[in-house]
Amino acid sequence: MAPGRRGRIIKRTIAIASVVALSLTMEITGFIASTEAERPEVSYVTLHAIVPLVFAACAGVAWSIGPSRVPARLMVLFPVVWIPLTFLRVIEDLGWLWPLLYGVHLWWGLLTGILVLLYPRGDFGDRFARVIGAIALVASVTYLLGTVLLAEPPAALCDCAPNPYRIMDAPVVAGVIDIGYRLIGVLLALVIAGRFLVRWIRGSVPARTVAFLMPLALLAWATTLAAQAVTYAANATAPQVLATVSLVAIASIPVSFVAGISHTRNMRARVADLMRITREGADRGLWAESLARTLRDASVRVYWWDEERGRYADAAGDPIEHDPADRNGDHSLLPVASPTGMPIALIRHDRVLTDNMRLLDGVSSALRLSVDNGRLRSEIERTLEQVRQSRARIVEAGDEARRRIERDLHDGAQQHLVSLGMRLRLAANQARDRGVEPLGVELDGNIAMLNDALKELRELAHGIHPSLLSSGGLALAVPELAGRCPVPFEIDVQAEGRLPEVIESTAYFVVAEALANVAKHAQATRGWVRAHLVDGVLELVVRDNGVGGASPDGSGMLGIADRVDAVGGQLTVESPAGAGTTITVRIPTASAG
Repeated sequence: MAPGRRGRIIKRTIAIASVVALSLTMEITGFIASTEAERPEVSYVTLHAIVPLVFAACAGVAWSIGPSRVPARLMVLFPVVWIPLTFLRVIEDLGWLWPLLYGVHLWWGLLTGILVLLYPRGDFGDRFARVIGAIALVASVTYLLGTVLLAEPPAALCDCAPNPYRIMDAPVVAGVIDIGYRLIGVLLALVIAGRFLVRWIRGSVPARTVAFLMPLALLAWATTLAAQAVTYAANATAPQVLATVSLVAIASIPVSFVAGISHTRNMRARVADLMRITREGADRGLWAESLARTLRDASVRVYWWDEERGRYADAAGDPIEHDPADRNGDHSLLPVASPTGMPIALIRHDRVLTDNMRLLDGVSSALRLSVDNGRLRSEIERTLEQVRQSRARIVEAGDEARRRIERDLHDGAQQHLVSLGMRLRLAANQARDRGVEPLGVELDGNIAMLNDALKELRELAHGIHPSLLSSGGLALAVPELAGRCPVPFEIDVQAEGRLPEVIESTAYFVVAEALANVAKHAQATRGWVRAHLVDGVLELVVRDNGVGGASPDGSGMLGIADRVDAVGGQLTVESPAGAGTTITVRIPTASAG
């Protein structure tokens, strides 16, 4: 953990611990200082003490995950102004102090209202919130000044010392300020709760999921606050049940705040799922569907930039013919562009999602990454296809060169050597007819050497490109090839006619290399070659009963793998020790097209 972050955590922990200690001190000392007749029930006092603890705990969470620091600071300040009236008994002799505390003992309502107005963005989102906040602040300051400058010691609460700040004896004015402040607070709370509830009911699914638990908590707090204000103005005592419900409602507001921003944070986490779904590229239909599911917004529309026509169009390619943002202002537009500034898409979404810009930034990044992945995937696939075609052309060119060499050797040098052998035979016969036996014997030796050279030349020409493969295909060439192997092989070739030349030459090369490996290394006594055409795929299997243990990384196997891969085929080698070797090659015949 970075030193700066550790220092901030320590400071926040000290602040939260300090306000908790202060709040509990006021609650406990006030309870002890009160007479038995004045003390409220222990259960109520306990619940009253728990409320600031809930605010303090939620402040720690809001500091970690909140959109800004202001809500957390308001929650920390709440326990300071959550002053139990019984605490006036503790400070009743401090005339300079009790008027100040009594003047702010209702400010918890101001902090709670502002906290609600800041939800969920962490700032005043519109003019309405700013106006309501300003009215509440002015009313609270007015109440503080009126209490400090006009209030008499509250005889029902304490035997307080005289108010040293009092400037005139005006109990009626002080009473009007007291009751008026409470009624204004109730009215503002009801307005906030009503507006919040109406917007929640009329809102879209994203708006409701973002609002989460706050409407219920706010409505409960506002209604109980109103009932308590009425009973206070009527100089009556609020029922214990009503007071208890009010405390629970107040405590639920910071919990609802934290739950809401946690839900918003979890929505951002779902962008990871969106990136996982679209990691292979931005399929336009799938992307819009996945985005709507991620944002919980069925009204989401994605318009893609058509670079050729210079306009936005939907997934079907139809251009936008109207402003995608509706006139009622229920939706907003999120333009997405590449790092170079090139437009990518235009996302229409529910306006409430603008309160969660981190979520929208994540969506933009996911779309850019998805488009980049799709572009890179297409480029890689195109490059791989070009490489495959290039390798196939190289193989075809090599085969053609071998055929040409074989043909030149057969039609050129081989014919010349055959003709030379015939002439030498004729010369040897003539030498014997004339009685020159030593010359005939020498010519016979030269003829024998020439026949050996001619045989080696024929084998060389056959190895370069067997003429039997060109004339008869695999059905004739493979048996002839296996017949030259010292290990007996059973041949089963059913290719059903001729295959493309590159496929036949590749299969012949595989069989030739595999038979050579068997003869050199397998120590086998028997082998099998099978070649069948199944659903447009040539399946070639070469198997022996040798010692096994063949390495796929050997030069022979690598040569086979390269040759097979060049025509889009697949190679599988199974060679357990002591159980022989099986080489399986599958080549799609369409790859030669």
